[in-house]
Amino acid sequence: MSDTDADHEGQKHKDVFSTLLAVGDCLFLKGVYNKAIDSYTTALSIRPDDKTCFVGRAKCFMKMGQFENALKDAEASLKEDETYFKGLYQKAEALYYMGKFEFALVFYHRGQKLRPLMQEFKLGIQKAEGAIENSVGSPSSVKLKIKGGPTLLPEEEKREQPITATQHPTTNQKISKCEKTTKQLLGEFYSDKKFLENLLNNEDLAKGKTKGGERLQDVIQSCLSSLDTCTKFLSQKKPISATEGQRKQKCSKPNRSPPSEPALFLLKSLEEIDTELTSGNAEGSLRKAEEVMKTLQGWSETDVPNKKEVLGSLHSCVGNALMDLGDLDKALEHHKKDLELASHCKLTQAMSRALDNIGQVYAQTGQYTQAIEFWEKKVPLVFDVLEKTWLFHNIGWCYLELKRHQEARDYGIRSVAAAEEIADVKWQINANVLVAQSELKLKNFESCISYFERALSKARLQDDHCAVNAIQKALDEAKQRLQQ
Repeated sequence: MSDTDADHEGQKHKDVFSTLLAVGDCLFLKGVYNKAIDSYTTALSIRPDDKTCFVGRAKCFMKMGQFENALKDAEASLKEDETYFKGLYQKAEALYYMGKFEFALVFYHRGQKLRPLMQEFKLGIQKAEGAIENSVGSPSSVKLKIKGGPTLLPEEEKREQPITATQHPTTNQKISKCEKTTKQLLGEFYSDKKFLENLLNNEDLAKGKTKGGERLQDVIQSCLSSLDTCTKFLSQKKPISATEGQRKQKCSKPNRSPPSEPALFLLKSLEEIDTELTSGNAEGSLRKAEEVMKTLQGWSETDVPNKKEVLGSLHSCVGNALMDLGDLDKALEHHKKDLELASHCKLTQAMSRALDNIGQVYAQTGQYTQAIEFWEKKVPLVFDVLEKTWLFHNIGWCYLELKRHQEARDYGIRSVAAAEEIADVKWQINANVLVAQSELKLKNFESCISYFERALSKARLQDDHCAVNAIQKALDEAKQRLQQ
């Protein structure tokens, strides 16, 4: 093969990689997580060490509740650069939703030290400390060491772990007062927990090994840790959001009367609904959501204290499935019901979710004024900088469609600033193009050219040839308009 052929082949691989990465990002934003994972995985087969791909795939795994896979990808993204803040954040998030709140707190702190202005790390520290306080008491007893690599924890931190089901308390330690609560939370799996603990007490058996060479003691402890994580999550005062796909608890099948552990049933049902939708089975997701909603409506608030919150999540699930099926009118009804319940219960995250979905429906039907109305109500509720980036961009795009070019430019500038704060190059390209298009319509040609040139420069850095060609064409047009 000649040098020219080799260069051509290398360029081809770059183009394919950039396309796969862009497709993965797009599918993630659309909520099609399974397909996004496939795209990132194929991209990684071309560039096996690309940290952006690992973080993108980790985010998908998080949305699907596959926290261990998310953790593996987050750690892979940190292999070459231990200070990669996006990888640190994904690792902290994965640890948090695995119930390892103390370790999550360590990495939220490390991330904040590197990026003190990033709101996500500040919020992560707050929620991790809150979870620790709910589970084991005041977080002040947890000693953190911020120095060192992101994948290794000092022995001191390991010893700070609270006593779990896998540890044997001494005779001086009192048996937990919450044993009855644990039994209620785990339901039928409580007997499994006790059985495994009894096995662990059998020293002769515990010292044995499986056919694969694993120590039985390690296998049993792993199972107990999973049950302990389940208990921790269910004991949190604030229920896990149903829309985040982060519900990985076991449960029994629903009965006509409320099951002994309704929380487990609901969490498992919501997980199944989300899995159906993300796998492309909108009809199955809709059918399951409607069945669970009917069951939930037959229960009292004594059976399910957060009934209205769960009902809102189900309305959101139904609305999302209907959007995928193209029934936007009915989808809008359910998303508005979700907003009504979230507002009544004063649930900020649920309100933000509902406002976003309502805006999406209006934007898809070309009702840009209404889309802007609801998205602008969402703005004060958003703390995630990446979410702000695309929210500002979407609002600006709607204003551009309405030929309100000054407002479009202003929101575009806000999107640029947010994208630069988190160093997200792809959104920097999108936001700069939005500002440039707005300036072109306002006949501010010099400013227009400047923003197009910024976008072009970043697109070249990304080896995104499709974007480069499109931006170059628009830039040439702007320069011609300037000369006229």
